[in-house]
Amino acid sequence: MANFETYQEYQRIEDFEEDSPAGEEDLLVHVPESLKDSWHHIKNLDNFFTRIYHFHQKNGFACMMLSEFFELVQFLFVVTFTTFLVNCVEYDVLFANRAVNHTGPGHGPLDRNKVTLPDAILPSQQCTERIQDNSWIIFLLIMAAIFWIYRLVKVFCNFLSYWEIRQFYIKALKIRMDELCNFTWQEVQGRIISLQKEQQMCIHKKELTELDIYHRILRFKNYMVAMINKSVLPVHLQLPLLGNVVFLTQGLKYNFELILFWGPGSLFQNKWNLHPKYKRSGNRLELAQQLSRVILLMGVANLLLCPFILVWQVLYAFFSYTEVIRREPGSLGARRWSLYGRLYLRHFNELNHELHGRLGRGYKPTSKYMNSFTSPLLTVIAKNVAFFSGSVLAVLIALTVYDEDVLTVQHILTAITVLGVVITITRSFIPDEHLVWCPEQLLQCVLAHIHYMPDHWRGNAHKSETRDEVAQLFQYKAVFILEELLSPIVTPFILIFLLRNKSLEIIDFFRNFTVEVVGVGDICSFAQMDIRRHGNPTWMSEGQTEASMYQQAENGKTELSLMHFTIKNPRWQPPQESSVFISHLKEKVQHDAQGGPSTQLLLSEAPLCTSLQSNESGTGPDNLLASVLAHPILTASGLQGRDHRFIRPSTAASAAASVLASLSTSQFAHGSRGRPHGLLPSSLHPEATMYHSDRTAVDSLSNSESHMRSNALHSEFASAEMSLHAIYMHELHQQSSHPQRTSGHWQNPVPMRDLHTNTGFHAHGGHVSNISTSSPAPLGGWAEVEEENQEDQEINLGSTPTHGSGSSC
Repeated sequence: MANFETYQEYQRIEDFEEDSPAGEEDLLVHVPESLKDSWHHIKNLDNFFTRIYHFHQKNGFACMMLSEFFELVQFLFVVTFTTFLVNCVEYDVLFANRAVNHTGPGHGPLDRNKVTLPDAILPSQQCTERIQDNSWIIFLLIMAAIFWIYRLVKVFCNFLSYWEIRQFYIKALKIRMDELCNFTWQEVQGRIISLQKEQQMCIHKKELTELDIYHRILRFKNYMVAMINKSVLPVHLQLPLLGNVVFLTQGLKYNFELILFWGPGSLFQNKWNLHPKYKRSGNRLELAQQLSRVILLMGVANLLLCPFILVWQVLYAFFSYTEVIRREPGSLGARRWSLYGRLYLRHFNELNHELHGRLGRGYKPTSKYMNSFTSPLLTVIAKNVAFFSGSVLAVLIALTVYDEDVLTVQHILTAITVLGVVITITRSFIPDEHLVWCPEQLLQCVLAHIHYMPDHWRGNAHKSETRDEVAQLFQYKAVFILEELLSPIVTPFILIFLLRNKSLEIIDFFRNFTVEVVGVGDICSFAQMDIRRHGNPTWMSEGQTEASMYQQAENGKTELSLMHFTIKNPRWQPPQESSVFISHLKEKVQHDAQGGPSTQLLLSEAPLCTSLQSNESGTGPDNLLASVLAHPILTASGLQGRDHRFIRPSTAASAAASVLASLSTSQFAHGSRGRPHGLLPSSLHPEATMYHSDRTAVDSLSNSESHMRSNALHSEFASAEMSLHAIYMHELHQQSSHPQRTSGHWQNPVPMRDLHTNTGFHAHGGHVSNISTSSPAPLGGWAEVEEENQEDQEINLGSTPTHGSGSSC
């Protein structure tokens, strides 16, 4: 692209202390009336792009404003209703501890002992007197009123700001509000990049790239991901009896961001520039002491506000979850991705909807893996508790059916409710006796979606230690609620006693891992996905990286993030070092595919593999993953392929390489048609023919997918391609780090430095050509398309079903 040279002109922050961009403010620039439809020189592009993204993900102006309005009403309801329950209800009358005289006109003698709700509610005058006599209640109401007025002002400001964003969508991007849900974020992003050429929204560079926009939206989020990756933030606690516990809540995360990014005394002087004094190493000790004092003050403030925050957390949890627990007691036993898990598993430069979709796909296989662990002792106890509770419940139900007056007996309804909850909870500990799981295969399927897995999990999937570590990423909903309730109490102590000790490490982190990018400002250097500065030799970047152990990202975060961003943004032009890495990876894929199983064989096994991994029929991308994951097990067990020949045992890496190479061959075959992606079924391209000649993975799967929308299929196959790359790169990492573990495989790993550079392929914009190692080579993929209204679905409920997620031995 035209700004390729400019993009690379960043350097270590300790060598560059000039602020850039300078003079920016928090508001959009006001233009004359004659230019009201133009968006020249937007002062705060971070805020502008973030609001554009949120506007798209939250389905437009009406939905956003209605949500904020009901948040105000919800807060007002909680405060008002709680005050009413505390001061205006006579509980002695409600619980029939005190008799009520009903004699009078309109009351018969049989109504004297019957208590009604109006009897338990105090008159308004008496209720007002109670509130006025309680100074503590008045103080809390004043505090709540101040906070509510602050929220009201913020909603009004958001109304004005998002109205301007609405005008931007309609007038600049030419997207009507009734059509917004039909546009993917990549399409909106493409129009923004095109608009930059016409109206200089950013005056510091002529053209915008996809990475510039991601950097603006995810500037602070990338720092958080990097600090979790490098273990800078104190989220791991060593507790007596419990051992290593991960504790990261919304309140604690909010305090981290307040201290580091945008609060008083933070390290950033504005939203896009690190303060110059943190860019010099000479006064690091003094700055660490200053940061320690800020953390101490913030911890003390949290300690003082602890009672108020705790009361609000308890009330909000009560009103939010009580009805759900009564209706579905088993919901507390459901699992969700923890806040720590979302940061640990998040790629650099991964937007919220991309992360939610990926973790949503991994929900079912991860649930199956966690459910594969059972305790025989706990199962015996649960069966007996369920038997006794069920027996008592059956008797109570039979009595109420025989005579409904039984319900008037004190605490009968309570007993029935509690027994029902106990039975539901105990049954969750009783495994299905007809299911037999393969933990190692399930964990491999989990890896295909979450993309990150510590090395010591490999071969230890059956151990409880591995399960406990997965549980830190995939926690019970009950644990999540408990942590949030404890957060106001625990957060001050973490800030005062743990985060303060990290002050010097934090100062060094921001100085060493902050870079200046022209037209963007200060960003986390890891977010550049620079293989040379932050690559890891054991993750296929040997000979390409100059990073020390301190500079290397852990768990292959740099390499996997680069692949993910390239697949999601196929039109992005990576810098030189990244292009070399992608080219070498493609060469390695082509080389390993020559010794791996044929795509025909994998496709012939797809129905069997899918049935092994799930009881449901899978979609095209799911069948691809199922074939790759199950093929090593099928061949190792001696099963015959459809060609009735014995197949040599092979690894998941070789199977993944075969599918990836086949997809690339499909791209090559149809690259001349001018399509950005030649991997889609021909039913979506009327002028294209079926890929019978190539017999690729997509060929045999296209018929069943012909009814799907083009954008949904783009997204699904792009996710499948990244999953295959994650499996492949983890396998090669294991071969590089632990060669003794792969000594029995028939396919020996070939170092990337031994590959010939003229065998690579380049897929960009639908055209493929031979390239050299120095040529930019963006990975051939599909544009990311988020399914309609996916942002409204809770990923912890498994909103994106993934078939073939588990395997039964």
